[in-house]
Amino acid sequence: MSDLHEDIFDEESADARHSRRHRRASEARSSRRGGAGCLAMILAAAVVLVAIFFAFGSLRSLVPGGSGPKDFEGPGRGSVEVDITSGMAGSAIGETLVEAGVVKSTSSFTEVAMAQPDKAASIQPGTYEMLKEMPAADAFERLLDPANRVAKGITIPEGLWRSEIYAKLSKGTGTPVSEYEKAEKSPKLKLPEEAGGDVEGWLFPSTYEFEKGTTAVAQLNTMIAMTSDHLTEAGVAKDKWERTLIVASIVEGESGAADRGKVARVIENRLKDVNGPTVGMLNMDSTVHYIFQGRGKAGTTDEMRASDSPYNTYKQVGLPPGPINNPGGEAIKAAGNPDPGNWLFFVTVNPDTGETKFASTQREHDNNAKEFDQWCADNQDRC
Repeated sequence: MSDLHEDIFDEESADARHSRRHRRASEARSSRRGGAGCLAMILAAAVVLVAIFFAFGSLRSLVPGGSGPKDFEGPGRGSVEVDITSGMAGSAIGETLVEAGVVKSTSSFTEVAMAQPDKAASIQPGTYEMLKEMPAADAFERLLDPANRVAKGITIPEGLWRSEIYAKLSKGTGTPVSEYEKAEKSPKLKLPEEAGGDVEGWLFPSTYEFEKGTTAVAQLNTMIAMTSDHLTEAGVAKDKWERTLIVASIVEGESGAADRGKVARVIENRLKDVNGPTVGMLNMDSTVHYIFQGRGKAGTTDEMRASDSPYNTYKQVGLPPGPINNPGGEAIKAAGNPDPGNWLFFVTVNPDTGETKFASTQREHDNNAKEFDQWCADNQDRC
């Protein structure tokens, strides 16, 4: 019984072993076929990817800016003006340069700027003369050099009336004069209370570079702030700001650089001398010229001096109600700290040279005035 069982088991085991060998051989053949298939698929995919890569490269070459270097090789050509405004980030500057044809791509410029953040932060607003088709690094360095800024400053001389200042600002910025006149009444105008709502006297004479698009209000605010700064630097108390500007404007209108302090002293002496020869009146031609808004003539006429305007210091005692022009820093200093002296009179005996003579008595002044009368006789078209 045991021998039969053993024979049967042995036969079944042989068949099983044969079946297993057959399966392993079949699996091996199948595995070899599968491996070869996978390899073929990988190679085919690689060929497709390479084809796509080169095809994409060909397509990029058909798209403007889609191929080639992202930076110009330089050194640049021609010239173009570029406006850099306040608060521009590196990318915004890059875009502006791209639009102007200066650099080839925004990224080429921003990469240079990001590598040198301290220098990038020092780029100042303004108009710059640049080259077209520059390497980004060269464009960056050019913006750092103030010598490449195009001077577009508006120079406002001392002693101008606001109407004259508006004309100069309008010419320099393209902003209509009417916009400055409207700005006087704007709630955004930062005119000190001491001014009493009148900008005359508060528009500081200097050279200004206003960015493109700066509003009339913003321009006037810049000038007003400059006046406030100079009054503070001169040590003038805030409650004396308007009076100081009135005196400074007369000084500016009546004297040259050498005589500002003396003219300021004459003004103060006359204001105090209410019982003296001028009975507290200033008798200043510059205030009369302001009434008639006229320049070019030395002296005034009897008809002009008869005006009832509160600015007529030939008829009104004391200071006029407001500044008669817009004085500069030196006139403000002179008004705040006049030269010591007892002069009550002065006359510019030669308007061509600016020679001015001062006197403490009427007789002395009358003698000096004869020299001016002679100058007028010799220059009748100018008096």
